[in-house]
Amino acid sequence: MRAPIEEIILNRRPVSFREVEWHAPDGELHYVDIQIMPLLHNGGILVCVSISFIDVTRYHRLQEELQRSHQELETAYEELQSTNEELETTNEELQSTVEELETTNEELQSTNEEMETMNEELQSTNEELQTANEELRQRTDDLNRTNGFLASILTSVRIEVVVVERNLSVQIWNRRAEDLWGLRADEVIGQFFLNLEIGLPIEQLKGALRSVINGEVESQDLMLEAVNRRGKPIQCRVTCAPLFGNNKEIYGGVLLMEEWDGVRLHNNENKEE
Repeated sequence: MRAPIEEIILNRRPVSFREVEWHAPDGELHYVDIQIMPLLHNGGILVCVSISFIDVTRYHRLQEELQRSHQELETAYEELQSTNEELETTNEELQSTVEELETTNEELQSTNEEMETMNEELQSTNEELQTANEELRQRTDDLNRTNGFLASILTSVRIEVVVVERNLSVQIWNRRAEDLWGLRADEVIGQFFLNLEIGLPIEQLKGALRSVINGEVESQDLMLEAVNRRGKPIQCRVTCAPLFGNNKEIYGGVLLMEEWDGVRLHNNENKEE
C-alpha cells in the first residue's frame, strides 16, 4: 500500500483496486475492493488518507458461477448445432440413397437378389438415422439439464439478479427480483429493461449500464432511492457488471440488486471509516 499512498500524498487524487485477493486467517480466499482517498482540509491541506475495504467475494463467486454456466450452455448449444448439421447430412444421404434405390429398381426389376441387397443398404441407412436421432435426443436432454442447472443457481442466490442483452432486453429475472419488485419473470423476459415500471429509478441506471456493456468500466455500484412492491421506500444497492462469453466478448450486463435497510447502511459506513 505504500506506493499508492505516496502517490495520493503527491497528487491528491484517489486510487482504487478491484477484486484484490486476500487470504483470511482461516485460509479461505476472499476478494476485496480497496479505495484509497485523500482527506483534505481548508485550502487543500492533506489531513490524512482514508483506506476502505469492501468485500466483493460473493459477487466474484456469483460471476464465476454464472460465467461457468454460460460456457456450459454455449458448449451444449454448439454440440446440438453440430448434431443438427450431421442429421441434415444424414437426411441428404438418405434421400440420395432413396433416389438411387428407385433408379436401381427400375433398371434391375428382374434381379431380385440385387433388389434385396439395395433394401439391406436402405435398412442400414435407416438404422444410422435412428442412431443420429437418439444422439440428438440425448443432446437435447443435456441442454435441458444445463438450463435447469442455471435456473437452480439463480433461484438459490440470495440476491436480486437481472441479466440483460446488449440491446437491454431482459433475459433473466430471478425469484428474488420478483419478490422485491412485484413483477413475474414471464412478464419481463424479452422486455426492454428501461421501460419496466417498477419502484427502481431505472433511468438513473442507464448511463452506468451502458458504460459496463460498452466495456468502458469493469463494474459500477450505485445506491438508489427506490420503492418495493409493497410501496415501502427503501435504499437499493445496484451493482452493474458485464456478461462475458467464451471469447471475452461482452454479450450483455448483469444487475445485482440488494435492499439495504438503515442498520446495514450504518454498519457499512462504519466499516469504510
